[in-house]
Amino acid sequence: MADTVLAVEAVAKAFAAHKVLTDVRFRVGAGEIVGLLGPNGSGKSTLLNVVSGFSRPDAGEILFRNESVAGMPAHRIARHGLVRTFQLPSMPHRMSVRQVLHAGSREGAGLFDAFTPRRGDHSQVDVLLEQFALTAVADQSASSLSGGQKKLLSIALALRTKPKLLCLDEPTAGVHPQLRSRMVELLRAFNGRGVAMLVVEHDMHFIRELCSRCIVLDRGEIIADCAPDELAKNERVVEAYLGKSVERQKVLA
Repeated sequence: MADTVLAVEAVAKAFAAHKVLTDVRFRVGAGEIVGLLGPNGSGKSTLLNVVSGFSRPDAGEILFRNESVAGMPAHRIARHGLVRTFQLPSMPHRMSVRQVLHAGSREGAGLFDAFTPRRGDHSQVDVLLEQFALTAVADQSASSLSGGQKKLLSIALALRTKPKLLCLDEPTAGVHPQLRSRMVELLRAFNGRGVAMLVVEHDMHFIRELCSRCIVLDRGEIIADCAPDELAKNERVVEAYLGKSVERQKVLA
């Protein structure tokens, strides 16, 4: 594997008596785009929360760029270059889309500075607005956007911080189908600039287009680590999604 940007070793997480993650181990190489898949309730969101600092693991180690981040607060992990989006992003009511993107790169800035663009900010923000089809709503309140537009803005905002690893939680949910192919192109372009990605997604067509490798969770354990095209041939994966090995192509094809 290429130089490892994220290493998850023997991670476990439980809520009361309910075990959500058990001995989870995997790595993401620098420059990789890895899909994180699994049926509902398999532990994907919990794993993303643990990796990004929004939940503390009960056991195990998480190394980001060879530094332990297990249990580190989310904002500190983000400053190190591991940034995530959410399935249902919320946006501020009193900031426009453009202002949100301007403020997104002002780490450690005061309130006034966050609203005062630096040299070069305008052009960078304009490019992101155009790339993510948000130019027409640039001066609208960010909270007034549709669910799909908020998803696009959250991804643009995450990329604005120039992360080393971007964790995406269902990036296509609520996004117009015509924009999904464009999203693949954009994410590949940013990946080409050195951004590794870990992608939680149910759209298998999107996964096959974007990812070179997939990790599959079931009941909190990893049951597969393979190329997307190999998923439909994996009996454990088929059983996890369907409970039986028939009609597999409907879900995984």
